[in-house]
Amino acid sequence: MKEKSIFSQIIDREIPANIIFEDDTCIIIEDISPQAPIHYLAIPKKEIRGISDLSERIMALIDHLYDCYQK
Repeated sequence: MKEKSIFSQIIDREIPANIIFEDDTCIIIEDISPQAPIHYLAIPKKEIRGISDLSERIMALIDHLYDCYQK
């Protein structure tokens, strides 16, 4: 059985996080170790394991993440 990533654990609420935004596609959280005064992480709910996963559908997801981050 594959071990869940830290991001999957955050999405599944197994690890607490300060959620800034969430919809059916993504979750945006505050970084627990920020490198800037404001530092958020945009996490897609569909796992992207590597560059080979970057299809047109995934590129639309990345556009969505960017749009959510701008809110």
